[in-house]
Amino acid sequence: MKKTIRDFDLNEKKVLIRCDFNVPIKDGKIVDNNRIVTSIPTIKYAIDNGAKVILFSHLGRVKTEEDKVKNTLAPVASELTKLLDKEVIFIKDTRGKELEDAINNMKVGDVLLVENTRFEDLDGKKESGNNEELGKYWASLGDIFINDAFGTAHRSHASNVGIASHLPSGIGFLIEKELKELSVLDNPEHPFVVILGGSKVEDKINVIKNLVTKADKILIGGGMSYTFLKAKGINIGTSILDEASIDFAKNIMNEYPDKIVLPVDIKVTTEFLNDAPAHVTKIDNIADNEMGLDLGDETIHEFSKILDSAKVVFWNGPLGVYEFSNFTYGTKKILEKVANINAKVILGGGDIVAASKELGYKDKVTHASTGGGATLEYIEGKELPGIAAIDDKE
Repeated sequence: MKKTIRDFDLNEKKVLIRCDFNVPIKDGKIVDNNRIVTSIPTIKYAIDNGAKVILFSHLGRVKTEEDKVKNTLAPVASELTKLLDKEVIFIKDTRGKELEDAINNMKVGDVLLVENTRFEDLDGKKESGNNEELGKYWASLGDIFINDAFGTAHRSHASNVGIASHLPSGIGFLIEKELKELSVLDNPEHPFVVILGGSKVEDKINVIKNLVTKADKILIGGGMSYTFLKAKGINIGTSILDEASIDFAKNIMNEYPDKIVLPVDIKVTTEFLNDAPAHVTKIDNIADNEMGLDLGDETIHEFSKILDSAKVVFWNGPLGVYEFSNFTYGTKKILEKVANINAKVILGGGDIVAASKELGYKDKVTHASTGGGATLEYIEGKELPGIAAIDDKE
């Protein structure tokens, strides 16, 4: 068990909190503030317990000076000021006298946000390469470190592993919740059903290998399904194909023939466009010039029957091109299904969480994970460096 923010006396302490404020920003305005909102309970707890709160986060990738302009955390500081109902001090640097003076002048209950940690990547990838000197420097600014950025927990960066190596450390409420909810998958109640979508099989090979031994059924839709169908010798027309993973798909289906469930009908079109004419066809009747972009009703019915008896469901990746309104049907119908069964339902980060929010189902499932890669690596059984570096409870 890792220490949490509750295990520390925060009174009059400078508490460094690594958050995940990597939010979409367009024309200087935040498009979706969900990641900021989920960090608020930990920040408020620190304020209420007499801390001087210093926040760190990355935003996007920073490879050029131009990236610094578009990836500044200034809009996040404004949003935090609104959500916390108190002025958040924003320092436009990641190190130096201005930052140090501002921290030294903080009063109990003050909140300060440091500029995008990845600004340090312009000079030899010091943040994402976990530069020892940088981690030590940031640690010198505080007394206690709390990691609450689950989205980067699978990375070894100066702002998580680096700081944790030099300070007493714990996890925040968001990471605590993620670990609690995802631990259900370590030894799941049965029937345990996995739903996998998205485009590439290659990205999910280790997830499939780890889950296929635990799952009763793995329902495969989205772009991934066409690689599996191709591996069965079915003509998939111009549908997306992960050619490098055909042998893997063939082998896993041979080894676990009763566990892998594929679509029986799909919605096809001849162009990758929302308004292209489309129709539903059986999977063995796809024309050479057609591509599958969504599930058909028979597949939705088959998937739904399996889900009826599930006790635990893990879902990663949408089941169609949900960005196109005419191809959200399969994803929406299965979201509706899992929202109405008596099961623990965990959405595994990334696109399926975005789709569930857009389609109105995010708050109707047990847990929608804030991690993309971090969630998948947890499911694969890998150690997450950003959490491994945190102090254990005694």
